[in-house]
Amino acid sequence: MTATVAADVVVNRPSPVRQSLLLSRRAVFAVLRQPQVLVPSIFFPLFFAALNAAAFDRITSEQPVFAAQFDSFLDFLLPATVLQGVLFGSTQAGTEMANDIENGFFDRLLASPVSRTSILVGRLAGGAVLGAVQALFFTAVLVLFGARIDGGVGAVAVLVVCAALLGVGIGGFGVMLGIRTGSSEAVQGAFPLIFVLMFTSSAFFPRELMTGWYRTVATYNPISWILEALRDLISIGWSFQDAAVAIAVSAAVAVLAIALSLRALRRRLAVAA
Repeated sequence: MTATVAADVVVNRPSPVRQSLLLSRRAVFAVLRQPQVLVPSIFFPLFFAALNAAAFDRITSEQPVFAAQFDSFLDFLLPATVLQGVLFGSTQAGTEMANDIENGFFDRLLASPVSRTSILVGRLAGGAVLGAVQALFFTAVLVLFGARIDGGVGAVAVLVVCAALLGVGIGGFGVMLGIRTGSSEAVQGAFPLIFVLMFTSSAFFPRELMTGWYRTVATYNPISWILEALRDLISIGWSFQDAAVAIAVSAAVAVLAIALSLRALRRRLAVAA
C-alpha cells in the first residue's frame, strides 16, 4: 500500500513547467497584495517624467541634437521612464526571496517534491510579467500625455520584451543577493545601486551633450545601449538593427543574472544538504 501511495504522489506531481507557473503566479500575486511596495516603482518614474518634461521641453527646439530627432522631451523620456520603473520594481523579487528564506517557506519548498530550478524560475518569471505590465502601463500613460511612437506596434513590442528581460535581469541580481544573504534588509540596502546604474546612463540626457568622466561612464553603461536603441525605434522608426541591439543587451543582462542566481542556489542547496 505504501508503494501505491508513493506511486500516486509521483504520478500526480506537477511537471517542472507547471510548478514554475504556479510559483510565478504566487510571485505576481505577492506584489499585488502589497500595493505599498508597487506604488513607488510607478509613482517616481512618472514624477521624474513630468518634472523633466516640464523643465527641459524647450531643449527640443533649441538644441539641434534634440530637434533633429524628437518632437518633445517626453518622447526622449519614454524609454527611460519604462526602464526606470522596471529597475525599481524588479528589486522586489530579491526581497521576496529573502523573505521566503527568513520565514521558512524556502525550507518547506526544499522539503517538498518541487523542482529546485522551478523555485528560481518562478520568482524570475514573476519579475518578467511585472516588467512587461509596467512597460505597457507607462507607455499608455505617456502616449496619453502626448508622447509619439514612430516605430509603431513593433517598437512597443520591443519595449515590452526589453522590460520583461530586464525584469528578469535586475530581479535575478536581487534574487542572487537574497539567496546568498537570506536577509531582506541586505537586498533593500543594495537598492541605491539601481539609482547609480540609472543616473549614470543616458536616461535623462543624451551622451552627445555630456562631457568628462560622466560621458565615459554613460558610454560603457549597458542601460545606455538599451535606451538609445529604444529611442531610435520610438522617435525615428522601425529598425531591425536597433531592435536586435536592445533585445540582445537586455537578454545578456538576464542570462548573466540567471547564471549568478543558479550558482547561489546551488551553493545554498549544498550547504542545506
